[in-house]
Amino acid sequence: MQTDNAQSWLELFQQQWAAQSGWEIIAVVLALAYVWLAARQSIWCWPCALVSTGIYTWIFWQVTLPFQAVLNAYYLLMAVYGWYQWNKHKGRDDEIVIQTWSVKKHILSLAGLAVSAFVLVMFFSGLFDSNNLILDIVVTVFSVFTTLLVAHKVLENWVYWIFINTAAAFLFFNNQLILTSILYAIYVVMAVYGYYQWRLLYQQQSHA
Repeated sequence: MQTDNAQSWLELFQQQWAAQSGWEIIAVVLALAYVWLAARQSIWCWPCALVSTGIYTWIFWQVTLPFQAVLNAYYLLMAVYGWYQWNKHKGRDDEIVIQTWSVKKHILSLAGLAVSAFVLVMFFSGLFDSNNLILDIVVTVFSVFTTLLVAHKVLENWVYWIFINTAAAFLFFNNQLILTSILYAIYVVMAVYGYYQWRLLYQQQSHA
């Protein structure tokens, strides 16, 4: 029985892998570059995000993940905003530094995000024919919020990404986007790395 299940998963993986497009490969490479550069606080993470999310906006619309398409259109704008925010303060006395939020602030944020996701699910459930609409909306709502945390260098953004990317990997695998699913699984590991890097830098700031 286990052998049959393993063979079924292998066949599914091979079928999905064969269906990947060249555009998705480019988007995956640039998306990985974005996370790596963001973890190292390199401003060049934002141009990578700009191109990658432009490609993904089109891909997600094609596979009927409307909220992921809208989310990536939002990422396009945030790539410009993030570049502006990091570049505007670079080398100045008011340069953006890594900050942390209180537990209370995170709890209030999570409550607001949960309510927002619930309202969107109720409103759009009759408009889109998608078996993954709830997860699509939840990932989108939390990603919008967390991207703002990255732009303002809030340390805990990486903790949010660990959970968001885990859910997203499952969502994309269900929609036969195997490369993107693998990308988001890698994101989980890179989010841990990002948190570790930013935590060290935050401690250095505190000592300084």
